Amino acid sequence: MVAPTPFFADRGCHVRILGEAQALLALGHAVLICTYHLGRDIPGLPTERTLPVPWYQKLSAGPSLHKLYIDLLLIWKVLSACRRFRPTVIHAHLHEGIVIGRIASTLFGVPLVADLQGSLTGELREHKFIPRWLVNAMHRIEGVINRMPRHLIVSSTRTARSCHNTFRLPAGRITPIMDGVDTNVFSPRERDSALRTSLGILPHETVVAFVGVLTEYQGIDLLLQAVPLVVKELPSARFLIVGYPEESYREKARALGIEASTLFTGRVPYHAVPDYLSLADIAISPKISTTEANLKLFNYMAMGLPTVVFDNEVNREILGDLGIYVESANVEALASAIVRILTSPVEAAELRRKSIERARSEHSWLAVGRRLLDIYDEVRPDPGRRPRLRSEVSALAGYVPFVMESDCAYLSYLFSIFG
Repeated sequence: MVAPTPFFADRGCHVRILGEAQALLALGHAVLICTYHLGRDIPGLPTERTLPVPWYQKLSAGPSLHKLYIDLLLIWKVLSACRRFRPTVIHAHLHEGIVIGRIASTLFGVPLVADLQGSLTGELREHKFIPRWLVNAMHRIEGVINRMPRHLIVSSTRTARSCHNTFRLPAGRITPIMDGVDTNVFSPRERDSALRTSLGILPHETVVAFVGVLTEYQGIDLLLQAVPLVVKELPSARFLIVGYPEESYREKARALGIEASTLFTGRVPYHAVPDYLSLADIAISPKISTTEANLKLFNYMAMGLPTVVFDNEVNREILGDLGIYVESANVEALASAIVRILTSPVEAAELRRKSIERARSEHSWLAVGRRLLDIYDEVRPDPGRRPRLRSEVSALAGYVPFVMESDCAYLSYLFSIFG
């Protein structure tokens, strides 16, 4: 697996990589992840990292120009790992990973499978990383990259349809596979009274939880704007916001006069997130992006939390009739839905029961792993054929990289070779 990101850093993109890799291991397959020098090693998950870059310590989502040269280090790591590991499939995550994976795929004669969680151009626009005049160019580059792998895995039907209609990819080369959830980790449990006390949550207070990266495109600004409207109706409501980077949002909460109603935890290890969610009465995901996956919804579902979300296709595909939907970016509607579900115990209890059942029956990572194996079997050549280093290595010598960047990094270059 090619993971052009500081894996593992307790956020959604990384959880998908982790879930898929652990499922493949559990199903009896060997996996090796190549990633950045940053991040936390996961016990039992073979991981190789790039050479360290001491001055780069960014773990949060979003673009960074530093990743331009870190990705060059990752190319070297992937190529050296392929020589030793001898993979039968290269599974690349994110658009940058596709380009890196295509280089290794071409040199070693190994089929490339790609795993996308959204649109590259959409992400760049949502992160405000490119000016409008570059959007069309980036869109064309995205099309080139999306055609590189032998098979494209996407996290929603919406993204699959977009790849087919917009980039003219054959439908047979695209498979939507939604995220999963480890129901052994995320499951209903007794509320952690010691944690509740340490956070200063009083016995009579109700808790609305958010878990994820704290950014504008995740809707945190809208969430904070909704807090005073909710507290006006329900003074006992507290908002538990689990994620990072949190300092700027602490300041915004102070400026809005809602400091007493909001609890920012900062970064929390992934394995500890269920303890925090156990304190919640409901969950919220005001994510603005309509192109990215929304993995946190699976965790909310497995914990049995009624969930308030904006009404879009990605959220509806995940939650179905279990979501509490409101008009996108409508702060008043968001606050009204939160108040309604907090004051409707019968409805909340029914949503809780159905959510737990659905998570357990339909959304395990093992089910995801089995679907991945079907795709691998489809793209792999004769299993008796060993991958080999191709003689065309010398063909690379005359090309100069052209580099671009995106969320979780974006590297696009050597188009003339792989287009």
